[in-house]
Amino acid sequence: MIKPKIGNYRWLVAALLLAATTINYLDRQIIGLLKPTLEKQYHWTETDFSHIVMAFQAAYAIGLISFGWVIDKVGTKIGYSMSAAFWGVMAMLHAIVRSVFGFSLVRVGLGLGEAGNYPAAMKAVAEWFPKKERALATGIFNAGTSLGVVLALVVGPLILTHYGWQQVFWVTGSFGFVWLIFWLIFYEVPAKQKRLTAEEHELITSGQEAANKVEGDVPLNWVKLFSYRQTWAYIVGKGLIDPIYWFFLFWLPSYFAAIFKLDLTKLCPELMIIYAATTLGSVGGGYLSSQLIKRGWPTIKARKAALLLFAVLELSILLVQFTTKAWVAVGLLSLAVAVHQAWATNVFTLSSDMFPKQVVSSVVGIGGMAGAVGGILFPLLIGWLLDSYKAAGRLGAGYNLLFTICGFTYLFAFCIIHLLTRNLKPIVLQ
Repeated sequence: MIKPKIGNYRWLVAALLLAATTINYLDRQIIGLLKPTLEKQYHWTETDFSHIVMAFQAAYAIGLISFGWVIDKVGTKIGYSMSAAFWGVMAMLHAIVRSVFGFSLVRVGLGLGEAGNYPAAMKAVAEWFPKKERALATGIFNAGTSLGVVLALVVGPLILTHYGWQQVFWVTGSFGFVWLIFWLIFYEVPAKQKRLTAEEHELITSGQEAANKVEGDVPLNWVKLFSYRQTWAYIVGKGLIDPIYWFFLFWLPSYFAAIFKLDLTKLCPELMIIYAATTLGSVGGGYLSSQLIKRGWPTIKARKAALLLFAVLELSILLVQFTTKAWVAVGLLSLAVAVHQAWATNVFTLSSDMFPKQVVSSVVGIGGMAGAVGGILFPLLIGWLLDSYKAAGRLGAGYNLLFTICGFTYLFAFCIIHLLTRNLKPIVLQ
């Protein structure tokens, strides 16, 4: 008897999520690459730039917790569409501002809009993937964080050299609207998707835990989410670690420009290699825990085993302070950002492991808000440290101290997550 072909439409959904996340990070990263150009033209200090970053993070925090609730109310398709359209407009408006205040204002708008990406993407993963494939799917779309930065490294200098920095924002900001057309055409929840085979629908629904298969309209008690230890485990995983990626994202270009004299107006293979490495981390991190689950490991145990491994590997970033060679720093930082993304993929997936899909966006929004709050506070420390060390003629030592802080934070976060998730089961909505 010939076995019916299951179909792979769910992986087309993963590709749409990957494309959206790529554009999301392209739009937020452009200002980091243009930082040397803009600070030269407008005489920014490190503290000025940290305030611009903080404006984005503050809005991102508000947007995450707001969009998480909205997406759980209006659904993934409409919620994601609203987010992409708004952040596209705000990304383009960067081209018309000229002051620290002006850039801070448009970064607020960008942060509010971009905040919808992860709550919507994780809800889509919970809707479309069985638990054994969920971490891999998350890893695939989370790889967009690195692809967006690599794309920025290619597109940004190309447009900057030929047309100017304003045109960089106009062009990259328009990409989200192109994606939106494909999203509206191809996305629906599995129950409404006519392109989905019956066999693939069965694979998706039968592979989801009972907690994720609650039918009908279940009232969302948003405040009650804070009473669960699972929520606080997710908050810790995001709140302590997300700010480190913002540091990698917004300050590594200027680190290489200041310490190794990299010219950011040209293509930078050093930075492209570093950010490309995060793709391997995203997919590899999801693949590792998925394989453990396929071999019979309990879901939460598999995720935490992966988190512990990556927390130990992240200590390698401490070695950056001992090198004076740019390419050695590239190798160490490539490992560091790849390990970060492997960690992030498994933390993201914990939200859909521990909570039913009806509240996944809200949980992701709450955790993302915690990460964004950390992303507000950490730039304050970064700006103060780097300005202080720069004034003393020891800018490199300032970066080395920051690398040390980053290295130990993952182990600290893992210990708290482990204690909060001992002997806990997925939550079932009543």
